Amino acid sequence: MVISGSSTQVADFVRRTSELVALFVAWWTFRRVHRTAEISADQRQRLERHANRVAGGAMALSGSALLVIAVVRFSDRTPYGNVVMGLVIASLGLLTNSWFWFRYRSLTRERFNPIISTQQRLYRAKSLVDLCVVVVLTAVALAPVHPATRVLDVGGSVVVAAYLLWSGLRTLARSDRVPDSGPLRAG
Repeated sequence: MVISGSSTQVADFVRRTSELVALFVAWWTFRRVHRTAEISADQRQRLERHANRVAGGAMALSGSALLVIAVVRFSDRTPYGNVVMGLVIASLGLLTNSWFWFRYRSLTRERFNPIISTQQRLYRAKSLVDLCVVVVLTAVALAPVHPATRVLDVGGSVVVAAYLLWSGLRTLARSDRVPDSGPLRAG
């Protein structure tokens, strides 16, 4: 990532890291809600809302960070380095995230669950972002010094950032529509 100099590859790393945190929180919440017998409906709603806020926040934070990285990288004229490792990771991410997207979509259609529905949106966003990253990194790998490559790299970062920011803000707005009986209490 550091050697490549690609804003799209750096942005992809930031995105994957923040989404890993959101994924862990959603998994923990889902597990707690469905394996704890003494949890009330009110507590379940608050936990689900909290998980959705974390997922939406991760997407919005990733989108904001990507915009900053794209702007900074556009003014940097350093030539690109090797992006093959990033391209391999993004390609594998595209395959994996697409599989999860379709799996969560199927689960949501079978029986709606707010956490699974949010994960479906998260994986859809991740799949589309991975597709964009694969396209941009392929261009960087094939023509690293071509002037259009820099524009494509920064443009790819901006598209990724805008989509993640929009998805994150939309998820946050949806999580606020569920009635709440108070703040989430620890313990």
